[in-house]
Amino acid sequence: MSWVPHRALVLGLAVTGEAAALALAARGVEVVVADRSREARPGRLAGTGVELRLGTEDEGLLTGVDLVVKSPGVPARSPLAAAALERGIPLWSEIELGWRLLAGNPVIGVTGTKGKTTTVRLLAAMFEAAGRDVALAGNEHTPLSEVAVTVAEGTWIVCELSSFQLEHVETLACEVAVLLNLAPDHLDRHGTFEAYRDAKLRIFERARVKIGPEDFSVDDPLPAEPLIPGAHNRENAVAATLAARAAGIDDAAIGEALRTFAGVSHRLELVRELRGVRYVNDSKATNTAAARRGIAAYDAPLHVILGGSLKGEDFGPLAADLPANVQSIHLIGVASDELAAALDAAGRAYERDGDLATAVRRAAELARPGDVVLLSPACASYDQFRNYEERGETFRRLVEELT
Repeated sequence: MSWVPHRALVLGLAVTGEAAALALAARGVEVVVADRSREARPGRLAGTGVELRLGTEDEGLLTGVDLVVKSPGVPARSPLAAAALERGIPLWSEIELGWRLLAGNPVIGVTGTKGKTTTVRLLAAMFEAAGRDVALAGNEHTPLSEVAVTVAEGTWIVCELSSFQLEHVETLACEVAVLLNLAPDHLDRHGTFEAYRDAKLRIFERARVKIGPEDFSVDDPLPAEPLIPGAHNRENAVAATLAARAAGIDDAAIGEALRTFAGVSHRLELVRELRGVRYVNDSKATNTAAARRGIAAYDAPLHVILGGSLKGEDFGPLAADLPANVQSIHLIGVASDELAAALDAAGRAYERDGDLATAVRRAAELARPGDVVLLSPACASYDQFRNYEERGETFRRLVEELT
C-alpha cells in the first residue's frame, strides 16, 4: 500500500465520489471532496472528517494534495483535473483506486457502447448457477472502491466499465477483459470517436484474457438459447459465455443462466400487453446503435418513440435504415428537429408529439393487436428527465395507466 497518499482530493460528490472518499479516509488519508454544485449533500460523509468544498473549482484545493481521484461524471478538461495534470499530480479514476484497494480478487471487466449491464448481470447469473461467489461493481453497480473494502478474498468481481471510468486507469489488470462492441457515443464528452475508442480499449491493457468483437458473433453456438429477446442480446450472451468459460464455469451452469435470466430494466423490457399490443421499454437505448438493435429485435409492426437530448450523433443512417415494419414514428424532446430532418431526407413519415405522454397516447391509438409500441429513443434523456431510468419509469407508468 505504498501508493496511499497523505492528502487526496476527490472530484465529484456523487455515489462514486462518496465511495472513494470513504475508502481513502478509512486508510487514514486526509480527504477533501470538491463539487461544483452548491446543492450537493454530504450523505454518508457527514461526521467522517472528510472536508467538503462545494460550489468551487479553486485551484488552491490542490495545495498539499498527493492524489486526485475523479468521479466518472467529471471530464478530464475540468479546471481542477486539468490543473492536477499540469502540476504532475496523479489523476486516477475511481476504478483505479478500487483496483488498488482489492486484495487480489480476480476481475472480469466488461465494456462496450451498449450491452454492458445486461452482460454483467448475465455473467453474475452464470456464477450463481455454478454456486460460486461473485460481486458486481462499476458503472451501474456498487463503486469498485466500496466493493473492495467489503468483498471476501478470492471472490470474483464482474465490473462494468464505461469509457469515462477507463480514461484514467494506470494499473488495472483484468483477469478477463471483454469489449462487446464499439459505435460512436459520448462524443460531446470525448470530442472524437478515436478518443472514445481509445478510452474503451484501455480495458485490454495488462488483461490476461482478452475478448473482443472479432472473437464472437451472434450465430455462435450456445449451451442454451437465451430467454431475453433480440439478436444483440444473443451476441451479449455469446460474449458472456466466453468470459464465464475463461473463469472456469461449466456449460451446465452457463446454460441454466441463459434459460432463466430475464434481462434488465429499461432494456427491451416488456412492460405490458394490452389488447394484443406489447409495450416495450428500451429507454437505455441512448444512441442510434442501441436503437437500431432494439428495432431489429422485432418482426412485428412497430410504433417507435424517438428523441430526447442530443449527443452529437448523425441521425441520417438510422432514419435511412428503418425497416418496413416500422409503422409509425413519434418524436419527443429537443432532438425532434434533427430527427425530423433526417426522417424527411429518408422519406419517412413521423409525428411531432413533443413529450412522452403524448407519444404513448398516440402510439396506443394507432397500434393494433400483434403490434409493438417501442420506446427506443436513440438519444439521451436530460432534456425532459434526470436520466434514462426516470424516462423508462415514466414510460412504464404511462403504459400502466392505459385503459
